[in-house]
Amino acid sequence: MREAIIDVGAIEDNVRHLRRLTESDVIAVVKADGYGHGAVRAAVAALAGGATRLGVADIGEALALRRAGIDAPIVAWLHAPGADFSDAVASGVELGVSSFVQLQAAAAAAGGGHPALVHLKLETGLSRNGIAPADQRLVFAEAARLERIGRLRVVGLFSHLSNTSVEDDRAAIRAFDAGVALAASLGVAPPLRHIAATNAAIDLPEARYGCVRLGIGIYGISPFHDRTSADLGLRPAMTLRAAVAAVRRVPAGTGVSYGYTHRTETDTTLALVPLGYADGVPRQASGRGPVRIGGRTFPVAGRIAMDQFVVDVGDHPVAVGDEAVLFGDPTLGAPAARDWADAADTIDYEIVTRIGTRVPRTQVRE
Repeated sequence: MREAIIDVGAIEDNVRHLRRLTESDVIAVVKADGYGHGAVRAAVAALAGGATRLGVADIGEALALRRAGIDAPIVAWLHAPGADFSDAVASGVELGVSSFVQLQAAAAAAGGGHPALVHLKLETGLSRNGIAPADQRLVFAEAARLERIGRLRVVGLFSHLSNTSVEDDRAAIRAFDAGVALAASLGVAPPLRHIAATNAAIDLPEARYGCVRLGIGIYGISPFHDRTSADLGLRPAMTLRAAVAAVRRVPAGTGVSYGYTHRTETDTTLALVPLGYADGVPRQASGRGPVRIGGRTFPVAGRIAMDQFVVDVGDHPVAVGDEAVLFGDPTLGAPAARDWADAADTIDYEIVTRIGTRVPRTQVRE
Protein backbone atom coordinates (compact mmCIF):
# COMPACT_ATOMS: atom_id res chain seq x y z
CA MET A 1 0.00 0.00 0.00
CA ARG A 2 2.87 2.36 0.75
CA GLU A 3 6.65 1.98 0.47
CA ALA A 4 9.96 3.80 0.37
CA ILE A 5 12.32 2.30 -2.17
CA ILE A 6 15.96 2.66 -1.11
CA ASP A 7 18.53 2.37 -3.89
CA VAL A 8 21.72 1.27 -2.12
CA GLY A 9 23.54 1.45 -5.44
CA ALA A 10 22.87 5.20 -5.47
CA ILE A 11 24.38 5.57 -1.98
CA GLU A 12 27.48 3.65 -3.07
CA ASP A 13 27.84 5.73 -6.22
CA ASN A 14 27.31 9.01 -4.37
CA VAL A 15 30.02 8.18 -1.83
CA ARG A 16 32.38 7.08 -4.58
CA HIS A 17 31.72 10.27 -6.55
CA LEU A 18 32.15 12.60 -3.56
CA ARG A 19 35.29 10.79 -2.46
CA ARG A 20 36.83 11.38 -5.88
CA LEU A 21 35.59 14.97 -6.02
CA THR A 22 37.00 15.94 -2.63
CA GLU A 23 40.08 13.70 -2.76
CA SER A 24 39.44 13.03 0.91
CA ASP A 25 38.61 10.23 3.29
CA VAL A 26 34.87 10.08 3.87
CA ILE A 27 33.09 9.80 7.20
CA ALA A 28 29.60 8.69 6.12
CA VAL A 29 26.96 10.07 8.46
CA VAL A 30 24.19 7.52 9.08
CA LYS A 31 22.51 9.12 12.11
CA ALA A 32 18.71 9.30 12.43
CA ASP A 33 18.36 5.84 10.87
CA GLY A 34 20.50 6.85 7.92
CA TYR A 35 18.45 10.02 7.30
CA GLY A 36 15.39 7.77 7.06
CA HIS A 37 16.99 5.34 4.59
CA GLY A 38 17.93 2.71 7.19
CA ALA A 39 21.16 3.07 9.14
CA VAL A 40 22.54 -0.41 8.53
CA ARG A 41 21.82 -0.51 4.80
CA ALA A 42 23.17 3.03 4.39
CA ALA A 43 26.32 2.15 6.36
CA VAL A 44 26.99 -1.00 4.35
CA ALA A 45 26.45 0.86 1.06
CA ALA A 46 28.62 3.81 2.11
CA LEU A 47 31.47 1.54 3.15
CA ALA A 48 31.17 -0.32 -0.15
CA GLY A 49 31.44 3.05 -1.89
CA GLY A 50 34.73 3.80 -0.12
CA ALA A 51 33.81 5.51 3.14
CA THR A 52 36.43 4.77 5.79
CA ARG A 53 34.38 5.73 8.86
CA LEU A 54 30.78 6.15 9.95
CA GLY A 55 29.29 9.01 11.94
CA VAL A 56 26.23 8.96 14.20
CA ALA A 57 24.75 11.35 16.73
CA ASP A 58 24.61 9.12 19.79
CA ILE A 59 26.10 5.99 21.27
CA GLY A 60 22.87 3.99 20.95
CA GLU A 61 23.01 4.43 17.18
CA ALA A 62 26.64 3.31 17.13
CA LEU A 63 26.00 0.21 19.23
CA ALA A 64 23.08 -0.76 16.97
CA LEU A 65 25.51 -0.76 14.04
CA ARG A 66 27.93 -2.91 16.01
CA ARG A 67 25.12 -5.39 16.81
CA ALA A 68 24.39 -5.56 13.09
CA GLY A 69 27.95 -6.76 12.51
CA ILE A 70 29.51 -3.52 11.26
CA ASP A 71 33.09 -3.33 12.53
CA ALA A 72 34.24 -0.18 10.71
CA PRO A 73 35.30 2.81 12.82
CA ILE A 74 32.26 4.74 14.11
CA VAL A 75 32.27 8.13 15.81
CA ALA A 76 29.34 9.33 17.99
CA TRP A 77 29.36 12.95 19.12
CA LEU A 78 26.22 13.91 21.06
CA HIS A 79 25.92 12.67 24.65
CA ALA A 80 23.45 13.11 27.50
CA PRO A 81 24.73 14.63 30.74
CA GLY A 82 26.42 11.92 32.79
CA ALA A 83 26.46 9.46 29.88
CA ASP A 84 28.14 6.11 30.56
CA PHE A 85 30.83 5.56 27.93
CA SER A 86 31.87 2.03 28.98
CA ASP A 87 29.88 0.11 26.35
CA ALA A 88 31.08 2.47 23.65
CA VAL A 89 34.72 2.11 24.68
CA ALA A 90 34.43 -1.69 24.94
CA SER A 91 32.92 -1.77 21.43
CA GLY A 92 35.59 0.45 19.93
CA VAL A 93 33.17 3.31 19.29
CA GLU A 94 34.96 6.63 18.98
CA LEU A 95 33.58 9.42 21.13
CA GLY A 96 33.17 13.03 20.16
CA VAL A 97 34.27 14.98 23.24
CA SER A 98 33.04 18.53 23.79
CA SER A 99 34.16 19.31 27.34
CA PHE A 100 36.66 18.57 30.09
CA VAL A 101 33.97 16.57 31.92
CA GLN A 102 33.34 14.38 28.89
CA LEU A 103 37.07 13.86 28.44
CA GLN A 104 37.39 12.62 32.02
CA ALA A 105 34.35 10.36 31.62
CA ALA A 106 35.79 8.84 28.45
CA ALA A 107 39.12 8.14 30.15
CA ALA A 108 37.34 6.66 33.18
CA ALA A 109 35.55 4.19 30.87
CA ALA A 110 38.84 2.81 29.55
CA GLY A 111 39.98 -0.51 30.87
CA GLY A 112 41.23 -3.95 30.03
CA GLY A 113 43.84 -2.60 27.66
CA HIS A 114 41.20 -0.65 25.70
CA PRO A 115 41.92 3.10 25.73
CA ALA A 116 39.00 5.37 24.93
CA LEU A 117 39.15 6.60 21.32
CA VAL A 118 38.14 10.26 21.11
CA HIS A 119 37.65 13.10 18.65
CA LEU A 120 37.93 16.47 20.37
CA LYS A 121 35.27 18.87 19.12
CA LEU A 122 36.14 22.57 19.02
CA GLU A 123 33.60 25.37 19.23
CA THR A 124 34.29 27.57 16.21
CA GLY A 125 31.18 29.73 16.04
CA LEU A 126 28.11 27.50 15.67
CA SER A 127 27.29 28.01 19.37
CA ARG A 128 26.28 24.42 19.97
CA ASN A 129 28.52 21.83 21.61
CA GLY A 130 32.29 21.90 21.39
CA ILE A 131 35.21 22.92 23.59
CA ALA A 132 35.13 26.69 24.05
CA PRO A 133 38.34 28.53 23.11
CA ALA A 134 38.85 29.55 26.76
CA ASP A 135 38.84 25.87 27.81
CA GLN A 136 40.91 24.40 25.02
CA ARG A 137 44.33 24.70 26.66
CA LEU A 138 43.15 22.81 29.75
CA VAL A 139 41.40 20.09 27.72
CA PHE A 140 44.32 19.60 25.33
CA ALA A 141 46.85 19.38 28.15
CA GLU A 142 44.72 16.80 29.96
CA ALA A 143 44.16 14.83 26.74
CA ALA A 144 47.93 14.70 26.19
CA ARG A 145 48.46 13.47 29.76
CA LEU A 146 45.78 10.80 29.41
CA GLU A 147 47.31 9.64 26.13
CA ARG A 148 50.72 9.30 27.80
CA ILE A 149 49.33 7.03 30.52
CA GLY A 150 47.32 4.94 28.03
CA ARG A 151 43.81 5.93 29.10
CA LEU A 152 42.78 7.35 25.76
CA ARG A 153 43.87 8.00 22.22
CA VAL A 154 42.93 11.17 20.38
CA VAL A 155 41.90 10.07 16.89
CA GLY A 156 40.72 13.42 15.57
CA LEU A 157 39.98 17.10 16.03
CA PHE A 158 36.76 18.36 14.51
CA SER A 159 34.14 21.05 14.33
CA HIS A 160 31.09 22.03 12.28
CA LEU A 161 30.35 24.93 9.94
CA SER A 162 27.22 27.08 9.85
CA ASN A 163 27.02 27.33 6.02
CA THR A 164 25.86 30.92 6.51
CA SER A 165 28.31 32.42 4.03
CA VAL A 166 31.80 31.75 2.71
CA GLU A 167 33.09 34.51 4.98
CA ASP A 168 31.47 33.00 8.08
CA ASP A 169 32.77 29.56 7.23
CA ARG A 170 36.28 30.86 6.65
CA ALA A 171 36.16 32.60 10.03
CA ALA A 172 35.24 29.25 11.60
CA ILE A 173 38.10 27.57 9.75
CA ARG A 174 40.53 30.17 11.13
CA ALA A 175 39.24 29.45 14.64
CA PHE A 176 39.62 25.73 14.00
CA ASP A 177 43.18 26.16 12.72
CA ALA A 178 44.06 28.13 15.85
CA GLY A 179 42.70 25.30 17.99
CA VAL A 180 44.59 22.69 16.00
CA ALA A 181 47.82 24.66 16.40
CA LEU A 182 47.27 25.01 20.16
CA ALA A 183 46.58 21.29 20.46
CA ALA A 184 49.79 20.46 18.60
CA SER A 185 51.80 22.77 20.85
CA LEU A 186 50.51 20.78 23.84
CA GLY A 187 51.29 17.40 22.31
CA VAL A 188 47.92 16.53 20.72
CA ALA A 189 48.36 15.96 16.98
CA PRO A 190 45.89 13.29 15.85
CA PRO A 191 45.76 11.87 12.33
CA LEU A 192 42.29 13.22 11.49
CA ARG A 193 40.86 16.70 11.24
CA HIS A 194 37.33 17.21 9.92
CA ILE A 195 35.05 20.21 9.73
CA ALA A 196 33.33 19.98 6.32
CA ALA A 197 29.91 18.44 5.78
CA THR A 198 28.53 18.03 2.24
CA ASN A 199 28.13 21.75 1.55
CA ALA A 200 31.69 22.78 2.39
CA ALA A 201 33.18 19.51 1.16
CA ILE A 202 31.96 20.40 -2.34
CA ASP A 203 32.31 24.18 -2.35
CA LEU A 204 35.12 25.06 0.07
CA PRO A 205 38.29 23.06 -0.66
CA GLU A 206 40.21 24.57 2.26
CA ALA A 207 37.68 22.96 4.61
CA ARG A 208 38.48 19.40 3.52
CA TYR A 209 41.63 18.68 5.57
CA GLY A 210 41.87 15.29 3.85
CA CYS A 211 38.74 14.08 5.68
CA VAL A 212 35.12 15.12 5.12
CA ARG A 213 31.97 14.23 7.04
CA LEU A 214 29.21 13.63 4.52
CA GLY A 215 25.55 13.33 5.38
CA ILE A 216 22.85 14.54 2.99
CA GLY A 217 25.04 14.23 -0.11
CA ILE A 218 25.51 10.48 0.19
CA TYR A 219 21.72 10.09 -0.02
CA GLY A 220 21.74 12.01 -3.30
CA ILE A 221 20.26 15.30 -2.10
CA SER A 222 21.86 18.64 -2.85
CA PRO A 223 22.61 20.96 0.09
CA PHE A 224 22.44 23.96 -2.25
CA HIS A 225 19.38 25.97 -3.27
CA ASP A 226 20.82 26.83 -6.66
CA ARG A 227 21.99 23.36 -7.73
CA THR A 228 20.09 20.10 -8.06
CA SER A 229 21.38 16.67 -7.18
CA ALA A 230 21.88 16.02 -10.90
CA ASP A 231 23.97 19.21 -11.17
CA LEU A 232 26.28 17.72 -8.52
CA GLY A 233 26.43 14.27 -10.11
CA LEU A 234 24.36 12.70 -7.31
CA ARG A 235 21.40 10.28 -7.46
CA PRO A 236 18.57 10.45 -4.90
CA ALA A 237 18.44 7.13 -3.07
CA MET A 238 14.85 7.26 -1.77
CA THR A 239 11.62 7.05 -3.73
CA LEU A 240 8.39 7.39 -1.74
CA ARG A 241 5.34 5.88 -3.38
CA ALA A 242 1.95 4.33 -2.68
CA ALA A 243 -0.81 2.56 -4.58
CA VAL A 244 -3.96 4.58 -5.27
CA ALA A 245 -6.47 3.17 -2.78
CA ALA A 246 -9.74 4.59 -4.15
CA VAL A 247 -11.02 6.56 -7.13
CA ARG A 248 -14.15 8.71 -7.10
CA ARG A 249 -15.83 10.78 -9.82
CA VAL A 250 -17.43 13.88 -8.30
CA PRO A 251 -19.35 16.93 -9.53
CA ALA A 252 -18.20 20.54 -9.44
CA GLY A 253 -18.34 22.11 -5.99
CA THR A 254 -17.45 18.94 -4.09
CA GLY A 255 -15.51 19.55 -0.87
CA VAL A 256 -12.33 17.56 -0.33
CA SER A 257 -10.81 16.45 2.99
CA TYR A 258 -11.00 18.25 6.34
CA GLY A 259 -12.12 21.85 6.30
CA TYR A 260 -12.98 21.78 2.59
CA THR A 261 -9.93 23.90 1.80
CA HIS A 262 -10.26 22.46 -1.70
CA ARG A 263 -13.55 22.42 -3.63
CA THR A 264 -13.65 21.01 -7.13
CA GLU A 265 -14.10 23.61 -9.85
CA THR A 266 -15.54 21.19 -12.41
CA ASP A 267 -16.66 17.58 -12.62
CA THR A 268 -13.47 15.71 -11.82
CA THR A 269 -11.81 12.53 -10.59
CA LEU A 270 -10.34 12.24 -7.11
CA ALA A 271 -7.64 9.70 -6.26
CA LEU A 272 -7.00 8.65 -2.67
CA VAL A 273 -3.35 8.06 -1.69
CA PRO A 274 -2.76 6.10 1.56
CA LEU A 275 0.04 8.21 3.01
CA GLY A 276 -0.33 10.90 5.64
CA TYR A 277 1.39 12.87 8.33
CA ALA A 278 1.65 9.72 10.50
CA ASP A 279 3.99 8.46 7.77
CA GLY A 280 5.99 11.68 7.72
CA VAL A 281 4.22 13.42 4.84
CA PRO A 282 4.16 17.04 6.06
CA ARG A 283 0.67 18.43 6.69
CA GLN A 284 2.16 21.87 5.91
CA ALA A 285 2.33 20.77 2.25
CA SER A 286 -1.48 20.45 2.06
CA GLY A 287 -2.74 21.80 -1.24
CA ARG A 288 0.78 22.07 -2.63
CA GLY A 289 2.78 18.82 -2.38
CA PRO A 290 3.36 17.29 -5.84
CA VAL A 291 2.32 13.73 -6.70
CA ARG A 292 3.09 11.86 -9.93
CA ILE A 293 0.28 9.59 -11.17
CA GLY A 294 0.11 8.07 -14.63
CA GLY A 295 2.89 10.18 -16.07
CA ARG A 296 1.53 13.54 -14.84
CA THR A 297 2.16 15.54 -11.69
CA PHE A 298 -0.67 17.00 -9.63
CA PRO A 299 -0.76 18.91 -6.32
CA VAL A 300 -2.37 17.44 -3.23
CA ALA A 301 -6.03 18.55 -3.09
CA GLY A 302 -7.03 19.84 0.34
CA ARG A 303 -5.55 18.87 3.66
CA ILE A 304 -3.20 15.98 4.25
CA ALA A 305 -4.70 13.75 6.95
CA MET A 306 -3.02 11.36 9.33
CA ASP A 307 -3.18 8.36 6.98
CA GLN A 308 -4.22 9.65 3.57
CA PHE A 309 -4.65 12.54 1.17
CA VAL A 310 -6.53 13.23 -2.04
CA VAL A 311 -5.30 14.21 -5.49
CA ASP A 312 -7.61 15.95 -7.96
CA VAL A 313 -6.58 14.49 -11.34
CA GLY A 314 -9.30 16.11 -13.47
CA ASP A 315 -10.11 13.89 -16.45
CA HIS A 316 -6.75 12.12 -16.38
CA PRO A 317 -7.32 8.34 -16.34
CA VAL A 318 -6.53 6.75 -12.98
CA ALA A 319 -7.46 3.41 -11.42
CA VAL A 320 -7.22 1.75 -8.04
CA GLY A 321 -3.73 0.28 -7.72
CA ASP A 322 -2.00 2.86 -9.91
CA GLU A 323 1.33 4.09 -8.60
CA ALA A 324 1.46 7.50 -6.92
CA VAL A 325 5.02 8.82 -6.49
CA LEU A 326 5.56 11.64 -4.02
CA PHE A 327 9.28 12.05 -4.61
CA GLY A 328 12.28 10.26 -6.05
CA ASP A 329 14.79 10.94 -8.81
CA PRO A 330 13.72 13.95 -10.89
CA THR A 331 15.79 12.74 -13.84
CA LEU A 332 13.34 9.82 -14.05
CA GLY A 333 10.31 12.11 -13.95
CA ALA A 334 9.53 11.99 -10.23
CA PRO A 335 9.06 15.10 -8.09
CA ALA A 336 12.11 15.87 -5.94
CA ALA A 337 12.23 15.82 -2.16
CA ARG A 338 13.12 19.51 -2.59
CA ASP A 339 9.69 20.10 -4.17
CA TRP A 340 8.00 18.75 -1.04
CA ALA A 341 10.35 20.80 1.13
CA ASP A 342 9.38 23.95 -0.75
CA ALA A 343 5.70 23.05 -0.41
CA ALA A 344 6.11 22.60 3.35
CA ASP A 345 8.46 25.58 3.91
CA THR A 346 11.24 23.34 5.17
CA ILE A 347 14.37 21.61 3.85
CA ASP A 348 14.65 18.35 1.95
CA TYR A 349 16.82 16.89 4.74
CA GLU A 350 13.67 16.89 6.88
CA ILE A 351 11.47 15.39 4.16
CA VAL A 352 13.48 12.16 3.84
CA THR A 353 14.42 11.89 7.51
CA ARG A 354 10.84 12.19 8.77
CA ILE A 355 9.41 9.25 6.77
CA GLY A 356 8.03 7.02 9.50
CA THR A 357 8.43 3.37 10.43
CA ARG A 358 4.94 2.50 9.13
CA VAL A 359 6.35 2.89 5.63
CA PRO A 360 8.24 -0.30 4.71
CA ARG A 361 11.66 0.20 3.15
CA THR A 362 12.35 -1.91 0.05
CA GLN A 363 16.04 -2.20 -0.82
CA VAL A 364 17.04 -2.21 -4.48
CA ARG A 365 20.25 -1.74 -6.42
CA GLU A 366 20.03 0.18 -9.67
